[in-house]
Amino acid sequence: MKEAEDKAEKVEKQKTAEDVGESKPDNKPKELQKPPKSKLERHGKKYREAAKSIDKSKQYSLKEALSLAVKTSTTKFDSTVELHVRLNVDPKQADQNIRDNVVLPAGTGKTVRIAVYSDDQNVEKAKKAGADKAGAEDLLAELDKEKIDFDVLIATPNVMQKLAKYARLLGPKGLMPNPKSGTVTADVEKAIKQARAGKVEYRVDSYGIIHVAIGKTSFGPEKLLANAQVLLSNVKQNKPSGLKGIYVNSINVTTTMGPSIKVLSSEL
Repeated sequence: MKEAEDKAEKVEKQKTAEDVGESKPDNKPKELQKPPKSKLERHGKKYREAAKSIDKSKQYSLKEALSLAVKTSTTKFDSTVELHVRLNVDPKQADQNIRDNVVLPAGTGKTVRIAVYSDDQNVEKAKKAGADKAGAEDLLAELDKEKIDFDVLIATPNVMQKLAKYARLLGPKGLMPNPKSGTVTADVEKAIKQARAGKVEYRVDSYGIIHVAIGKTSFGPEKLLANAQVLLSNVKQNKPSGLKGIYVNSINVTTTMGPSIKVLSSEL
């Protein structure tokens, strides 16, 4: 009985000590937490300096925005100028899934490698028209090895069935030929000419936004303006007939690693 009493007394003392320890105030000074940095503060010095030239509360005309984009470019290399258009559409609806292609008058400033997959009859025509590579079974052999050294793939309708099994390889890279983008055509020479001239394809993403590169900062404001106007005019023509309310929510211009500039929605 004495052992049991001693054990109970020991347990009671332990509980008392634990209670005292819990209630004991923590005399350690609390560390002051630094407030989180704003989005602008997380950018580099060059970006922050460029951002000072842009009034975030203002919507600029397209010409002003493009001139400002060229001036606020922060890179040492020739930056790409991009146009981002948020449309009031639902991409899940077939008639609102905006997609098209357009030839930019001043080009894209990008060197495009063009490949043509066709029968032997059109291979020579494609090479003469300026294709970087053209072939039939030899091109498929390269695809079997997952070798892709081109930026645009053009195919004639009669060989598309053979190309179907490479959809998983080409599709995610945006290289699968498609009639809507003009890369499935019997007129191979015309398709090559358009690709060289600065043909771009655009399509709304899952949020209803179109992202298109319209040239390089070295183009200057005038050429960029010509490209942007042609693109926006094409987007306007593709407005769904059954769409109610406004068509354009916002337009923004930006350069590679540069700050974004708001554009008047009335420009479209």
